[in-house]
Amino acid sequence: MLLHLGLVAVAAIAAFVAAALVRANAQHLGVIQTPNARSSHTTPTPGGGGVGIVLGGSLVFAAASASGLVPFLPGLILGVLIAAIGFYDDRHPLPARVRLPAQLALVAVAIWLTVPLDDLQRHTGIPLPAFAVAVIALVGAVYWINLFNFMDGIDGIASSEAIFMLVGAAILSALNDPNFFDGAMFWCMIGIAAAAIGFLALNWPPARIFMGDAGSTYLGFVIAFLALLTIAEGVLSLPQWLILSAAFATDASVTLIRRLLLREKVFEAHRRHAYQVLSRRFGAHRPVTLSFIGLNVIWLLPMAWAATSWGWLAVLIAYVPLILLALAFGAGAPERPVVSPR
Repeated sequence: MLLHLGLVAVAAIAAFVAAALVRANAQHLGVIQTPNARSSHTTPTPGGGGVGIVLGGSLVFAAASASGLVPFLPGLILGVLIAAIGFYDDRHPLPARVRLPAQLALVAVAIWLTVPLDDLQRHTGIPLPAFAVAVIALVGAVYWINLFNFMDGIDGIASSEAIFMLVGAAILSALNDPNFFDGAMFWCMIGIAAAAIGFLALNWPPARIFMGDAGSTYLGFVIAFLALLTIAEGVLSLPQWLILSAAFATDASVTLIRRLLLREKVFEAHRRHAYQVLSRRFGAHRPVTLSFIGLNVIWLLPMAWAATSWGWLAVLIAYVPLILLALAFGAGAPERPVVSPR
């Protein structure tokens, strides 16, 4: 237990120190983020701080790999490669035609090396051959990675979402299987959440550094990777993971669908997610980030626990109000001038 807690502390400290070093050398590294069409900030701010999360998470995966358990070494290597693409994209923006195939290839390797496909098919209950379920998992994981990246647009929101999902998944897994608490998977979840906490110390609004694509794509990959492993093991169900991800999944998906219906170029930068609309309406990021945290803890965590018994009914109950809220707050709607409160 002390070793596990020590690793958690090291992950948090490493993430904080690495993010602070990136911030101090942002000009030299070329990661100053200037406001653009998708920005919710108005002044140039250092980016690339997610490198700290990658470092902390990699230390956690390396420790788990030392135990000889198969999934964690591929998770370590492939996670770093995903983050490296993201860091390059932070400095030299990559077109989707380059970025997406690379992500698809890396996630495909992760699934092939680590996920028992027959177990995944059986525990998801999807009435398709195991290979078809693997293809669905591949597309879903890459969609989630990019969705998570799209939702990293205001201070503190992406790191706090990752902390909620990882800690929530760890708690629910331990409640489903008490032996999970003693396993490497539990401490991977807690350790990577700790790395996100270390970064959040510098990213809490008003942020002193941004996560950047290196951190957001890494967290998206890690969450998808751990989700597939725990589903295949029967520790957490697909409905439970869908509910834990609902705050981000709803906002991003409603926005995407609405823009598709408007026949817009969906790969173009924008700031029309509900969380971005709300941040302009409030004139600040903190109320929106706190609202997402409250929504996650008060609504989605209990619903994810209810999914243990209710299954897909809990997914329906969890998502319907969120979809209505996203529509009401203008997710994906054409941008209109918003008057900030006096």
